[in-house]
Amino acid sequence: MSEALPPVIGQGVDLAATDDDRPMRAREVLRSLRRDPAALVSLVVLLLIALIAVLAPLITPHDPLQTYNDIGLGPQGQPLPPGTPGFLLGTDALGRDVLSRLISGTQVSLVIGIVANGLATIVGVTVGVIAGYFGGIVEAVLMRITDVVISFPILLLCTALIAVTTRSTTNVIIVIALIYWTTLARIIRGMVISLKHREFVIATRTLGVGHLRIMWKHIIPHLLPAIIVYATLGVASSILIESALSFLGIGVPIPQASWGQMISDGSTYFQIAPWMLFIPGICLIVTVMAFNLVGDWLSEMLDSAAPMAR
Repeated sequence: MSEALPPVIGQGVDLAATDDDRPMRAREVLRSLRRDPAALVSLVVLLLIALIAVLAPLITPHDPLQTYNDIGLGPQGQPLPPGTPGFLLGTDALGRDVLSRLISGTQVSLVIGIVANGLATIVGVTVGVIAGYFGGIVEAVLMRITDVVISFPILLLCTALIAVTTRSTTNVIIVIALIYWTTLARIIRGMVISLKHREFVIATRTLGVGHLRIMWKHIIPHLLPAIIVYATLGVASSILIESALSFLGIGVPIPQASWGQMISDGSTYFQIAPWMLFIPGICLIVTVMAFNLVGDWLSEMLDSAAPMAR
């Protein structure tokens, strides 16, 4: 996950556009996309991936868990290559349709990436806002907890947590969420420390407005651009860590389809069936790259909009 996010990215942007502002902002977004073809292509790719994930149960040509020993394997029990009638992307070593498992794996990866990163974002924003706003002993305790979590190697800590829990998709989501909130918490804390000394926050506090209302109504809206960028980049990291855990055999339970598990199986049969490795590997690379490019585009667009909003 990228840790090079600017500490005050997009600060001060008013995201609550009026009816008159919305057409103008839509045109600005379209102009920004036209100036960045890579981001435009990445956005289209992500929309296509999301559509595939939503329609996965309807568009898979075969049952992704079903083995087809009679028609899914060659005469010597070898996987069928891509282009075989009935199996567009071939089959794996058990005679399962690679395309069907790829589509099912798309749904698994996207759900885990979005849900796990969404939970991590909620935890990170909550810790960062509370620590930055109240300061003192509250900040010290929360930041020391953050330092402890962030000091562990991510993959090693995820592996340890999965090892002591029941292997399931839910546990994978929870483990990823418990690990990936730390970077955002640090970023948000720094932004809140700056914001709480601004005139509008001081004036609101002087009027006797409660702390919770100040944080919710006057501080968090200024953090939304940074949160949006971080959440976009964080989905890519969550998908990668889920694939790594599945590759190691401790992620999504077998036989549920997962890109990481497909890559692990493909590495075993690389010499006789290289498509088993390359096809899910390419999908993983394209998805992660698309999320990163869209995240970079959002960062630049929101950051360039900030001066105009001030």
